[in-house]
Amino acid sequence: MRDFSAKDIPKGYPLCFNNECAEKGRCMHYQARLLLPEGCHYGSAVFPTAWQDGTCKCFREKRLVQKAWGFSKLYDNVPQREKAEARHCVRSYFSGGNGPYYRVHHGENMISPKQQEDIMKIVAMFGSTEGIKFDHYVTAWDFEY
Repeated sequence: MRDFSAKDIPKGYPLCFNNECAEKGRCMHYQARLLLPEGCHYGSAVFPTAWQDGTCKCFREKRLVQKAWGFSKLYDNVPQREKAEARHCVRSYFSGGNGPYYRVHHGENMISPKQQEDIMKIVAMFGSTEGIKFDHYVTAWDFEY
């Protein structure tokens, strides 16, 4: 298993300080807090109110996932007359105009397994997704919430 280090933690990721939590050994928020650099005095946190009825509403299992980026083969099975519309629908999925789409296409950002699945569903509306893959995959810690 890949080591978990402070450089993996996204800026602004909420940290948990609940030392009494039964799930702290498996929780991404608590494990990220353990890597908090000396002298850090502020940031995002999971509030104590997240703990309700014996469970944490913010629990996030510490796990590795396959993230992806790159769309150069994504539309290979889409008929030519449908490609522009398919591309438009995938771009719209990112809801921030062209910027987020192109950041994922060029590897500046990676997409989660759920986002990969959602995008494949969009492409499937226009053509077969058989044999279609994203350009690159990497194993990374799952910080989605």
